[in-house]
Amino acid sequence: MICTSTGPRTSMSSPEDTRKILEHWQSAAPNDRLAHLVKDATRALVRGLQMRLNQHHVSFGHWAFLRILWVQDGLTQRELSEEAGVMEPTTYSALKAMEARGYVERKHLPGNKKNVHVYLTEKGRELESVLIPLAEEVNRIGVKGLTAAEVAVARKVLLGIITNLAEDEAKADERSMRIPSTRELSRRVSERSQPQRGRPAMRTAAERSPAQAAAPRAARKKVASYDE
Repeated sequence: MICTSTGPRTSMSSPEDTRKILEHWQSAAPNDRLAHLVKDATRALVRGLQMRLNQHHVSFGHWAFLRILWVQDGLTQRELSEEAGVMEPTTYSALKAMEARGYVERKHLPGNKKNVHVYLTEKGRELESVLIPLAEEVNRIGVKGLTAAEVAVARKVLLGIITNLAEDEAKADERSMRIPSTRELSRRVSERSQPQRGRPAMRTAAERSPAQAAAPRAARKKVASYDE
């Protein structure tokens, strides 16, 4: 039987939090949805790397762009966004901070003032030999106690999940489905937080008259009497 809970809280800020997560999967809800298990495993790997990156004053967000640029330097901001799987405003903010720290520099190529290309500085390149071993260490710790065959199976399963969901997303247009942009989500949140036109905003208890404030309490008391 598959449990339909949303899984345990996974802040993982202490060994006690980790114990609770393991207890959830090992005894409380061992058949909880696979998506939650992948999320918990991902969060554990990310936090393991974050602790190590922090020792070198590098954020996880900056790491995501650095490792792309170590492979292919000189990408445009849009290309970096696509490679990292984040929105362009997020990329812009991250690159601005990385430039201030001396990791990258942004340039316009001669004859092309439209696209901004991102290049590693010497400082940014030097971080590769420092940070890559940290990521490798986290990966080794993550699969400690597992056989090579078990790791191979895990890779096969995860690649299968990625492939299946990529195919599902590719068919989204046929079902009029799409992922909303960050701008759309922000607009929706803003619209929901504003009072609807033509309807007065709900007043607080302090703004209502004593009789108005007492009315809901009287109604609740009446309902309670029916249940008794």
